[in-house]
Amino acid sequence: MARLPIKLQPGASSDRIDGWDVDAEGRPVLKVRLRARPVDGEANAALVKFLAKSLGVSKSSVALERGGQSRLKMIAVEGLDEAEVKARIEALVGGDAA
Repeated sequence: MARLPIKLQPGASSDRIDGWDVDAEGRPVLKVRLRARPVDGEANAALVKFLAKSLGVSKSSVALERGGQSRLKMIAVEGLDEAEVKARIEALVGGDAA
């Protein structure tokens, strides 16, 4: 199982992965923008669905582990290891591995 740190921006103009950034402690985080609003868990549900589609796995393979009320989230991806998740993300964004 892979763990994927996410920095989410809800209420964006489009759903997209912006690539890798670093958080305040210098750890790599994946920047994701979603149109969904942060109301009643809509943005979290949209994030799980969007990442599952983007990574080519089932929605049930993607789970929010931490950060339900925060922009910084930890996502667990069943069935893929860390290297495979990073490779699939790099294929989507085309650059800057963290």
